Amino acid sequence: MLLLEARYARETTRQAEHIMEKAQGRRVAVTGAASGIGAATAHKLMSDGWRVACLDRHIEGAKATAGGSGIAIPIDVADEASTVAAFATVRDAFGGLDGLVTAAGVIETTPFLDTTVEQFRRLFDINVIGSFLSVREGAKLMRPGSRICLVASISSYTGGGYVAAGAYATSKGAVLTMMKSCARALGDRGIAVNAIAPGFIDTPFVASAMSDPVRRAQVVAAVGKVGKAEQIAEAATWLISPSADFVHGSTLIVDGGILMH
Repeated sequence: MLLLEARYARETTRQAEHIMEKAQGRRVAVTGAASGIGAATAHKLMSDGWRVACLDRHIEGAKATAGGSGIAIPIDVADEASTVAAFATVRDAFGGLDGLVTAAGVIETTPFLDTTVEQFRRLFDINVIGSFLSVREGAKLMRPGSRICLVASISSYTGGGYVAAGAYATSKGAVLTMMKSCARALGDRGIAVNAIAPGFIDTPFVASAMSDPVRRAQVVAAVGKVGKAEQIAEAATWLISPSADFVHGSTLIVDGGILMH
């Protein structure tokens, strides 16, 4: 009996030490974590030792991303009440945040003259309002030294093309402008805000637009090469890390050289 009690005590101590060690890790929330860039970023952060909250509307996908290392929280970023509740759950679980990556978003490929107001508003509700709400609620949980990375697109610069149409590009252009506004508003609080602008990335995000092999071949020929979500995750992870502590209010373009041409 004494042997069992001693063994239990040692095991309990090891578990407590592990929990304390994990609690000392930096805390981050990733929206859109069920797939694509969000999932790749969450995986990268977990592998680096971050405590990761995986937020997504598709909770089963978020759970799959979180695995046994992170936590999964349902969120509809376009809904204020849902976003407030999700970040309240993050606060209860982590006690605060040291980083935030807003990877939740949708794409629209409808040609400009065929785009409806409903489609346009949906893009802004999710891509723009969703990013705003996530930053607003996430920043409330942050202390000086925390960092935020918004996910925009090179469409912010090109106005569309390749796969995305003008309405999508407009929404992502708004994300870049909002990033600068957030950087000004939160800089005095010691919170850094930046963005990444990915090029053409092979993720479920654009899968429907690329289901036609002829269209895919045209896009690949135009851009030269297609990026992977893991490559964007490396950039996002760096931007919210202490290594980027002198980067603020900036956009990191990760497009394989598309804009250069």
